[in-house]
Amino acid sequence: MGMIIGIDVGGSTTKIVGLQEKQLISPVWVKANDPVASLYGAFGKFINLNGLTLADIEQVMVTGVGASYIDQPLYNIPTRKIDEFRAIGKGGLFLSGLHRAIIVSMGTGTAYIMADQNEVKHIGGTGVGGGTLLGLSNRMLNFRHFNDLIAMAEGGNLAHIDLLIGDITQDRIVGLPPETTASNFGKISDLATKADTALGIINLVFQTIGMLAVFATRIYNVSDVVLTGNLTNVPQAGEIFTMLHNMYQVRFHTPVHAEFATATGAALAAKCR
Repeated sequence: MGMIIGIDVGGSTTKIVGLQEKQLISPVWVKANDPVASLYGAFGKFINLNGLTLADIEQVMVTGVGASYIDQPLYNIPTRKIDEFRAIGKGGLFLSGLHRAIIVSMGTGTAYIMADQNEVKHIGGTGVGGGTLLGLSNRMLNFRHFNDLIAMAEGGNLAHIDLLIGDITQDRIVGLPPETTASNFGKISDLATKADTALGIINLVFQTIGMLAVFATRIYNVSDVVLTGNLTNVPQAGEIFTMLHNMYQVRFHTPVHAEFATATGAALAAKCR
């Protein structure tokens, strides 16, 4: 049996994985200004990296916003398109090893999927995501790259940025410890440094994403959330999701190769007609 290739084609970044006998093979990604160029670049890189020939590939499964530009088989290999939300759900469950969970795809924006072994359902989304991080950091800090924002935030102090429950009341509120955010950027100080602001931006985005995931778990009576997408690589996110876990007893999972969940789900869908 040949290898199944799953490709997630973004506007400028394409991710590709191989799947053979339920084993994930060599996840890689490439960037290009054109989605078609990005797709062919990723495919060529994957073939070369693994020493494969076209005859070794049984089928190619394509998903993502850039998949609409693909209207013919890739190198005459049987090629199918798969709905992106379905791919997110299937990939998130596979990588996490869970049977039922809310799958959160954190990209430019954020999508929320309810997935189990029988159904994958897109339940909504938010425009808050990686695009928000870059847009705010560009406008407020003149940073245009994720790595610069992440590095700057390492020395940040949210006490100069966010209004906390402990800032507005001395009473103990059940379920809301004093360090809970009452208002993002609600206490921004003239003494706030660039590091403080950078951490505030990251905190705003991931708290928003995380709280919407918590609401989804309440609606669908599930306790597990699988985090996927490029934003899983932001190191400061871990502490934010840990705080939300402690407050709401929701289990947040970031599986290995989380950024390749959608491409993985596309490959898995090859066996589901």
